[in-house]
Amino acid sequence: MRKVPPLALAALLALASPAWAQSVKATVTKVDEAAGKVTLDHERIPKLDMDAMTMAYKVKDPAMIKDLKSGDKVEFDVDEAGGQYTVTKIRKAK
Repeated sequence: MRKVPPLALAALLALASPAWAQSVKATVTKVDEAAGKVTLDHERIPKLDMDAMTMAYKVKDPAMIKDLKSGDKVEFDVDEAGGQYTVTKIRKAK
């Protein structure tokens, strides 16, 4: 049996990690249910090469933000498509 180099194993495990392992920590500053947007003061987002900032994001499903309020600590996942950022998952942080 062939040994897998440690660096290759680490890269493989990173790819196989659950989606929440890539989530970003943030604080909700505004919720706009009517527009389907949430404003987040978030840490750096490495996968998008985005610095820490406060920004309004469209949400994939407006139901995701119905129980959120300003000041809530959350973890979220965001994707970029066509120059637009969309929150695909969001949950209150523990």
